Order: sequence, then C-alpha cells, then structure tokens
Amino acid sequence: MKAALRKIGAVINKRMGLIKALFVFSVLLFVITEVGKIAKEVSGEQLGLALASQSWWHLLSMVVVGIVAVTPMLTYDVMITKFLPNHYSLGYIAKAGWITNTFTNIGGFGGVLGASLRANFYNKGASKKEIVFAISKIALFLVSGLSLYCMISLVLVYGFGIGQVYDSYWIWLVGGAIYFPAIFIFTRLNDSEFFDGLTLGNVVRLLSGSFGEWTGCVLFFLLIGNFMHLPIDFAAVVPLFVIASVVGEVSMVPGGIGPFDVFMIFGLGAVGVSRPDAVAWLLFYRLFYYIIPFAIGLGLFIHDTGHRINVHLEGIPRAALQRFAQIVLTLFLYISGFLMLLMSTVPNFAYNNKLFLRVYPFTFFFINQASSIVMAFLLIGVAMGTAGRVKKAFWPTVIVLLVAILNIVRWLVVYDAISMKFIIFLVLILGFVALSRRAYYRERLAFSWGRTLWVSCVYVVTFVLYTIVGIYNAPQIHHRHTVPDALFFPSQKLWLFGVIGLVIAALILVTMERYFASGHNARLGLKLDAERVKQVITQFGGNEISQLAFLNDKLVYYYQVDGVDQLVFLYQQKADKLILMGEPFGNQALLQPALEQLMDDADSDGYSLVFYEINETLTMRLHEMGFDFIKTGEEGHVKLSEFSLAGKRLRGERALMNKFKRDNYTFAVLQPPFSAATMTALKAVSDSWLHGETEKGFSLGFFDETYLNQAPVAVVYNPEHEIVAFANVMPQGNDQVTSIDLMRSSQAAPSGIMDTVFVHLFEQARDDGYTYFNLGMAPLAGVGVSRYSFIQEKIAHLIYEYGYQLYGFQGLRSYKEKYVTEWAPKYIAYRKRNSLIFTILQLLQVVNTRVKKPHGRHNILMPKWLQNNPHH
Repeated sequence: MKAALRKIGAVINKRMGLIKALFVFSVLLFVITEVGKIAKEVSGEQLGLALASQSWWHLLSMVVVGIVAVTPMLTYDVMITKFLPNHYSLGYIAKAGWITNTFTNIGGFGGVLGASLRANFYNKGASKKEIVFAISKIALFLVSGLSLYCMISLVLVYGFGIGQVYDSYWIWLVGGAIYFPAIFIFTRLNDSEFFDGLTLGNVVRLLSGSFGEWTGCVLFFLLIGNFMHLPIDFAAVVPLFVIASVVGEVSMVPGGIGPFDVFMIFGLGAVGVSRPDAVAWLLFYRLFYYIIPFAIGLGLFIHDTGHRINVHLEGIPRAALQRFAQIVLTLFLYISGFLMLLMSTVPNFAYNNKLFLRVYPFTFFFINQASSIVMAFLLIGVAMGTAGRVKKAFWPTVIVLLVAILNIVRWLVVYDAISMKFIIFLVLILGFVALSRRAYYRERLAFSWGRTLWVSCVYVVTFVLYTIVGIYNAPQIHHRHTVPDALFFPSQKLWLFGVIGLVIAALILVTMERYFASGHNARLGLKLDAERVKQVITQFGGNEISQLAFLNDKLVYYYQVDGVDQLVFLYQQKADKLILMGEPFGNQALLQPALEQLMDDADSDGYSLVFYEINETLTMRLHEMGFDFIKTGEEGHVKLSEFSLAGKRLRGERALMNKFKRDNYTFAVLQPPFSAATMTALKAVSDSWLHGETEKGFSLGFFDETYLNQAPVAVVYNPEHEIVAFANVMPQGNDQVTSIDLMRSSQAAPSGIMDTVFVHLFEQARDDGYTYFNLGMAPLAGVGVSRYSFIQEKIAHLIYEYGYQLYGFQGLRSYKEKYVTEWAPKYIAYRKRNSLIFTILQLLQVVNTRVKKPHGRHNILMPKWLQNNPHH
C-alpha cells in the first residue's frame, strides 16, 4: 500500500506543473460560471433604472466604500503568513488576499475555493502539512465576526426591541452566537499540534479581522439604503442582515446568492420596503461589494497568472502582448489621422461613403477645420514615434490621445450623444496605451527612407488635393455644376482655415521629427582614435579591413570589457542604416557579445545594421540573429607555398619578369615614415593613374599621406630610378595573410607593370613566412549560378553575365584567376523585414562616396581598375 502511495505521489510531483495549470483554469471556469449565474439573477433593465436613480456622487461613493469594506478581509492573509515559515512582502499579501477574498465572495463553495487559492499563493518554503494547518486555523475564524453580530442582534431584538419583527428567527441568531464561544473554548483547551501558534493574541487578531469584515458588510448595506432615501428604521435592518447572512453561510451557496437575497427581500418588506426598492438595494450591494471588487481581483489574478507564465516562458508572452498592443495603437493612430484628413479635405466624399461612415465614429473629430487637420497630422506624427517605439513618443502620444478624447467627451456631453459602445472603445484604446508602455524603449528615432517618403507623400497629396478642392470651390469658378460631388466644400472660409492648419501641420511634423531624432548614444558616432585602433591590432590582431581604419573616412565602434577595447567595427551611417565594412577585428572570442551589444546600441538609436563584404562564418552567425543575406562576390587567396613561375601556366608572367629585369626595372619595399620627396613621387604616380578622376572611399583605399605612412609601400623604379608604379601593403595584424590596397602606375609605365609588382610581393610575402596573399574581391563572381539561388542573386548573376562589357567584372575575375588558389564567398547581411531595394541603394551611396569633387572624366570602358587595383 505504501509503495502504491509513493508511486502516486511521484506521478503527482512529476505532473505538478500541469496540475497547477489545470487548477488555475478550473478556478477561472468556476468563478466565471458563478458570475454568469449572478448575471442571470440580475436584470439589466432593473440595474439600469437603479443606477439612473442615483447621482454620480453616490455611485462614486459606493464604488469607494465598497472597496474599503472588503479590505478588512486581508487580515486573514496577514495572519496565515504568521503560521508559515516563509516571509512574504505586504504587497504580495495584499494582492493574494484581495484575489482570494473577492473570489471567495463570488464562489466560496463552503471555503473550498479560498483554501485552494491560499494553498496556491502561500506554498513557498512550507510543507503540505504546514499549509493545511495554517489554512484550517484561518478557516475556523472566518465567521467568528458574524457570530459576534449574532450576539449583538440578540441584544438589539430582545434587549432594545429593535427588529422585533424578526424574533421568530431566534434559532438562527442563537446558533450563530454559539459558534465563536464554542470554537474559542475548544482551541484553548485542546493541546493538539494542530493548534500550535493559536495564541490569545492571534485569536484576537483573527476575530478582529472577521468582525471588521462583517462590520464592513453591514455598514455598506445600510449606506446604500441611506443613499436610496428609504423611510425606514435602518437599525432594524441589522438583525435581518445578520439572520440572512447566517442562512446564506449554512446553505454553502457561493456568496449566499439565492437564500440571502430571498430572505432579505421578504424581510425588508416587513419593515416597509417595497419589492422594487428591495431588489434595487440588493442589486447595488451585489454590484459594489461583490462584482466590482471581484473585477479588480480578476485583473490581479490574470496579471499574477500571466506573470508566472511569462517567467516560465522566459518573457516571450509579455513581449508579444506589449508588441501587439503597440501595433494596435500604431494602426489606430494612423487610421484615425488618415480618416480625419479625409474628413477635412473632401468632406462631401466622406459623408457619402458607407465604409467611412461605419469607421469614422470610432475615431476623433474636431469642429474647427484647422484643428482637425492639425490633430490629424499630430496623430500621424505620434504614430511614427509609436511605430518606432521611441521612449520620447509615449507621453506625446498619451497627451494627444487625451486631448482628442476630452474633446470628444465634451462634444458628446453637449449633444447628449454618449454611448456605452464608444466609452468601451475609448477604454480599450487607453488599455492598449497602458499595455504598450514598456514597448517604448528606443532612445531616438532614425528616420528611414521609407518612413520619410510615405509621410512626405501623405502631406503632399493632402496639400495638392486640398488645393484642387479649393480651386474647384472658388466663387470665381463659373462651371461649378461640372464639379464632382465629392469635391464640394461647405464654405470658402472653412477651406482657408484648413490651409492654415496645413501650414501648422508642416511645422508640427518637422518639429516632431527633430524631437524624435534628437539624442545620441555615446558609444555610436565615434571618430577614429588611431592609438586605440593600433592597440587592438597589436594585442589581438587585425584582418583584411583593419588597415582601412586609418583612412579616417569611417566611424568606429569599440566593444569594451571592463573599460578595455576588445573589438573594433568600422561603419558609416546612411539614413536609418549603419553600414559596417567587413568583419570586426580584435578579440574574436568575444564576437557574439560584441555583436549583441552593437545591435542593442544601434537599435536604441533606431538604426538597423548592414554588414558589407563579410565571410560565410559571420553571415551564418548573423542569420541566426535575424539577418537575411545575399552573396556579393568572392575573395581570391593565393597560397604562397604553391606559387611558382615555373611551368606553362604562368609562362607569360615569367617572360614579363625577365623583360623588366633586362630593361633595368627594379622592385623595392619602402618602409614608413616616408620623406617628402618620396610622397611627392607617389602622389605624381597616383595623379597620373587617376587621370582627373576622383577616388572612392569606404571599402577602397585612397591616396592619403597619413594612411600611406601606416605601412610599407612596394614600388617599381624605371631605369632612371623614378617611381612608375606602387602598391601599399595592407598588414592584417597576423603572420598568416597579407595583402595590398592601392595599386597605381603612371601613364608612362609599360604595360604589365603591375604583374611584376604582384610577383615580387608574392615572393616577398612567402619569404617573410606568410601563408596566403589576399588578392581582394571579384564582385558578383559565382553569384546566382544555381537554379536554387535567391532571386536577388539571379539578378546579380545577369549583371555579371551581360554587364562585363561596361564594368569588366568577368575580366577582373579572369585576371585574378591566374594567381588565385582559393576563392572565398563574401556576403551582404541585412536585417529581415528591411527593404532590400532601399538597403542596396543606401549601400551603393556609401560605397560610391567620392573623396573629393571630380576634375576630369574617366572612361569606364577602359579596364584600368582591373589592371591597377586588386580590390573592387
């Protein structure tokens, strides 16, 4: 038998989570069922008439006093914690107590519901035995206060003659009066373990709580009768109320519904209260003592249950609910703004549109034309901030909504057009505002092209449409009979007010845009600090783009741990995008937290990230973090141990090398810092190569003396010992890979001069112990060749196939292929749901940024880039 019980216990413990969930669901189902029963007992028409008979002051008083009358019941929950080992905060006790007691009022079921709820709320750190004992001690004294009122009622009836009409019910009063003395004596004389902790002080506290509970019930019931101005002796109602309560408790019906009400209706009739007044009296009592406190308790219960589920599911439900509320609120603000604009610009069309007439009552309206247009754009403005989830947008949204709601309430009161449907709708909107509060988390809003474009379009279309309407409705127009009905306007004066509103609206939109966009994250937008970057490269190593930092044309993001720089990201900002160049360099062991920190910082300022020319490993990591990607090309690597001019494959290059050697062309690697004469010579070669064309930055190096002085430069001298070609070395902060950036030759340099630079650099790097030489990107190479490739990649492949005549893409890959041993794919990674078209356009703007104004024209048909720069 014991083994079977243990097995059952193990199964229960294993399924405890499911059992708790079923318990919560059953409690809600039971209570909702009981509320349904009460609703059937209460006539909506009767309740409406009863409520209409009271002033708003009386109704508000009944709400407040009804809530206060329930509070003494919290004593039970304060006391139960004294019998349990764990400590609970007063806030938790108040919440748990309110839920338990208001639920018990509605669906007490002989105290079973209250006991079950308390066991659920106070089970932390206590054994099942301790919980059962504590709950049972509380249950013994729940009606002790009613027992005292039975004694008081006996004195009133038989001592003072108050309520003698009820003296035939003495048996109920006597039975109730005996309960507390019997319980008190029993607990004092019994020394069982069960009664441990029931000191005289605790008994007095429990009795005081119960007496306070029933005092609240009695006084609140009498207060309602007083508000109803009933001409009766209210003292005589006290014994009746006590007797009816005893009957209700004995019946074990939840809240005494049924027996209590029937007894009260007939009993009140005995002291001169009419049946309708008695029913109204009881309706008020049920509504303000039971239903409203229960509604508050239900809200607390749902919040508590939701919190537990949210914790169990790691915060996902709460985030989803907040996001849902924010989306609904955003849609409401936008739709309201658009409807108000439609109403203000083409009112005749709006009034004759059935769909508009159905939807418009659930939005805002202003009598003044200018104020309507201004409010419309205010709604659109705060909707932009709400859509962007900017902290600064929350209170402006609340203020705009409150102004609009107060205006509508004022209008409805003046015209006596208040409807319960609209009040519920406004309450729901305010509820969504409250729910979405924590969804506003960004410090500022970076305006995207898309957002700016459509808001501008809305304003321009509105202005143009309004102008057309004004022209058609001008008094000078003689063909007004040909004007479409939709364009008729009430008056010219009203139209002029609208123009003023449009001007004000434009100022408002600009002001709101600047307000939402103000502020700045201290970790973003930092300029180059060369010493910090050098320290990171020295300590952790660089990569193929780390040298580009010294061009000082990009912003820098430093990821730090304990104030020490660990990783460096290079980027430029375009609209709402931060476009990052390549992979970050530094301590790669901290790449994941660095990416998350960068995403958080960028997101807090309203930016989304775009990673340009990154490797496959980082692309896949970003894909797991919510990024989409597209392949942009392949990077060529030369394995130096396999490089040789021997054999047939590079016999042309071998012949070229011999030719330059015979012609006394020499190769050298110059070390920085460079003299003014050397820099002048390099500048002359660069200017000759550019031939008046301007240089691009970001992913490409450009001629800059500070930049060139960071690393060695390989040069080729002609027989007169003049520099005719050069390439700056790009150290990557490791002993595995090296590369170059600028490759430039003068117009006087012989054809093929750059091949000799490559060959010498390969041999030099191999001698220095490097494993690979990075030849840079072949744009669009290998992109979209599979029939399963993304559609964007297929389009890119078409450009590769048919655009080589203009841009030399195929020629560039062919040129590099004679040296390349391995090709590594490169990608663009961008946030999902971002517009790919806008992203690519913004990326192209950054990549094609000119360093300075052009002074000449470069022939794009000429493959000079192909011949002189291995990087795209």
